[in-house]
Amino acid sequence: MTVIRGMGLYLGGNVVESGGDIALADEILPGNAEGLRRRLTELYRRASEHPSEFVWIGLFEPSKAELSLVQDVFGLASLQVEDAANHRQRPKVELGDDSALVIMKLLSYYESTSDVETGQIAIFIGEHYVITVRFGPLGDITSIRRALESDPNRLAHGPTAAAHAIMDATVDGYLSVAEEVNKDIEQLEESVFSPARTNDAENIYRVKRENLEMRRAVAPLVPVAHALVRDAVPGIPEKLQPFFRDLGDHILRVADQAETNDQLLMTLLMAATSRQDLQQNADMRRISAWVAIAAVPTKIAGIYGMNFDNMPELHWKYGYLLVLMLMAGACYSMYRAFRRSGWL
Repeated sequence: MTVIRGMGLYLGGNVVESGGDIALADEILPGNAEGLRRRLTELYRRASEHPSEFVWIGLFEPSKAELSLVQDVFGLASLQVEDAANHRQRPKVELGDDSALVIMKLLSYYESTSDVETGQIAIFIGEHYVITVRFGPLGDITSIRRALESDPNRLAHGPTAAAHAIMDATVDGYLSVAEEVNKDIEQLEESVFSPARTNDAENIYRVKRENLEMRRAVAPLVPVAHALVRDAVPGIPEKLQPFFRDLGDHILRVADQAETNDQLLMTLLMAATSRQDLQQNADMRRISAWVAIAAVPTKIAGIYGMNFDNMPELHWKYGYLLVLMLMAGACYSMYRAFRRSGWL
């Protein structure tokens, strides 16, 4: 079910109107679609009447028809709406003359399964509106909105402040995932280089998948992060620039960490593979040594098992004992030789 995760109207950092969740499955029916359209149109009209007023709407997994309704009301670009509707869209930032679109991946780490869960959020930013389109179970926009409502000084900076709050919370999620991935890598390091015999290749590939999700989320944002650090992104209020510089720095930190993790995991994989090869070679040496030792009595037994009449040692009084002693001595000598060479 598609849900509007709250609608808010804000003026100069103050909350003019703030609503809760609305299930669009009940609102978007043909008989009620016009009612919802009038509601959104009225909010946008009121926001447009004042320079410092804006409306904030959060959408959760909307259909194309529902997005089309919002697009008509707020005049969103059709190509941007198409990108936002694709829940597998590559992260990016598009800046227009009077609007912007930010698409980011949502990441969360689950300790129970050691998996990285992904989602997506698209943020439409205009002069008098902020619209979020979220896919997946991650990203609690309601808590972000309430936290910003409790800080009128930041909220007074308008839609850009709301967009920063969402992006900052998203990047904080990246930092949390990066920390958990680092813990997994530390555990792998201990296992790979421990004296105990382990098979870590599967776990290394699992952590590589986790790190890959993080790289896919962060890597496309690196150019934007560099621009944020240099204050080279237009349209950001001067008082918010330090916050966006910090945001860009966090993105670059996660990107560097993801790249370092990938190199470290490749090193661990090579070390684990080399160690496994050494263990297999040692096993083959041990097997070969025991086969060689067992071949001696087998060969002797095979010789005396032949049915020849002219084998005088078969009639010796101590022939049997001498053959047993010969087998034991030869086996023991070979065992000592293999032990000295490290094969056993």
